[in-house]
Amino acid sequence: MAFVLSDNLKAFVNTSFLLLLCFFLTSHIRSPTTSFHVTSTQTAKPPGCAGLHKLKDHHSKCLYIKSHHPCLSQGYVNYLQLYYCLCGSHPPFGYVLLALWLLILFYLLGNTASQYFCSSVENLSRVLNLSPAIAGVTLLSLGNGSPDVLASIVSFRSGSGEVGLSSVLGGAFFVSCVVVGIINLSAGSSPRAAAVRIDRSSFIRDVCFFVVVLSSLFAILLVGRINIWGAMAFTSLYFVYVSIVSVTHFCGEKYEDLAMPILEKEELNDPVTSAKEAWPEGEEEEPQDSASSLMLNSTASQYLKCFLYLMDMPLYLPRRLTIPDVSEERWSRTYAVTSATLAPIFVAALWNSKRGSKESFTIYLYGGLVGIVLGLIALHTTMKESPPKKFLFPWLAGGFLMSVLWTYIIAEELVGLLVSLGFIFGVSPAILGLTVLAWGNSIGDLIANVAMATSGGQDGAQIAMSGCYAGPIFNTLAGLGLSLVVSAWAVHPDSFVIPVGSALFEILGFMIGGLLWALVMLPRKGMKLDKVVGVGLLVIYFCFLSLRLSQSLVLVQVV
Repeated sequence: MAFVLSDNLKAFVNTSFLLLLCFFLTSHIRSPTTSFHVTSTQTAKPPGCAGLHKLKDHHSKCLYIKSHHPCLSQGYVNYLQLYYCLCGSHPPFGYVLLALWLLILFYLLGNTASQYFCSSVENLSRVLNLSPAIAGVTLLSLGNGSPDVLASIVSFRSGSGEVGLSSVLGGAFFVSCVVVGIINLSAGSSPRAAAVRIDRSSFIRDVCFFVVVLSSLFAILLVGRINIWGAMAFTSLYFVYVSIVSVTHFCGEKYEDLAMPILEKEELNDPVTSAKEAWPEGEEEEPQDSASSLMLNSTASQYLKCFLYLMDMPLYLPRRLTIPDVSEERWSRTYAVTSATLAPIFVAALWNSKRGSKESFTIYLYGGLVGIVLGLIALHTTMKESPPKKFLFPWLAGGFLMSVLWTYIIAEELVGLLVSLGFIFGVSPAILGLTVLAWGNSIGDLIANVAMATSGGQDGAQIAMSGCYAGPIFNTLAGLGLSLVVSAWAVHPDSFVIPVGSALFEILGFMIGGLLWALVMLPRKGMKLDKVVGVGLLVIYFCFLSLRLSQSLVLVQVV
């Protein structure tokens, strides 16, 4: 018994250390370019370019952007300057360019989380001997929710807190209503899932706790400000949830393993291998009219593979060279040694970025020395044939932390682009966070959970439904909770003024309504997935969406 307790304590300490280290790095690795120091007597005003749309021609707008600090993007690229100064005479070209970059950022955000982050946390949970229930509500939830969580932290630190609030709540609303609704519609019409019953106790536990979380957030937004202790208290609700799940697990309930959210896993190799899988060689084909047509087809295939390789390499190589990866399917000693060497230098570069530190050279020197030492250790402790079998924790922890940093950087750029698009189109960035950012981060949940519910049988439906509630609980408490902690800490001992809009109260009201609808109707249907439940949830979501869009188009005015 003592041995089991010591193992659990060790796993808890290691997990807590990793999560706290991630929090420290994402809180200090970059400093916001816009100040959001708000005292208890100030009113929160998001940074903006108030006079931009009063100007007519793109030349004057370009000069305005260059001379006004609030028009600077919190990311690495100044999108307003790119649009108005470089593409001002050809707006359609600017639209296409920004739209393509938006798609690329969504791809990078999801790919980094699935290929590197989720692989690290899955292996970490195995190395730390975490039970499925505990892993599901800690590391695996972080793996699923990392884009939302880090995007929220980025938004608050850059002074665009309303985008963070809207994206997290919009994603939670989408998953708890649209994804659950489609699961009920799909499973309700599937013969295989007709007899599937959801575990009543797990469902009631998750939904009721989610209602408590949203009610607490509603009270916080109603007050409009929060200090560091209130922010920490709100975040600590997640530990309460973890404790409830842990007690359920250790008491041996029937569905102890099924409280974990879906962990999306993509088995992706490097670009050359992926291209080979997409365009396999050596497949038998029907005889062609001549050998020349075969040669032409082979040549075209080779050119296409080279094109795909060259297109993917700029997106693939920087992450591959800085994120340690010891998974079996992607193992490469060359990449492993290189990532161990370059990762500290990359962290040093991020630490110095936008800080203007006088000690930047010293930080680079320390980063380089640490990188050389880690690279030499990696060179002498790894083999070319297979990844290391011993001392896996340092490798996995390094991959975990570096994937968090990459996700954070991409999320920062994505938020910066959305804020800039809000200025360009004259649309509130909060609306873009509620729709574009929330949908982009939640589409993976939709695909994975619906597929699991329709083809995974009893266990698959249970896992899918549990993931639709446990994931948003984590995103709300960890994403918004940590964002509020960081913001309140920056103005301590004063209170942080929360950027509250009417849309936030509306989304909370509609979301709680959707949860109560599912909580009432699913037990009445005998805990079977049913079309009535699904249609009701979809109606609730689209009613809210219609209301918000009509308000943004000034068709409806809410006082």
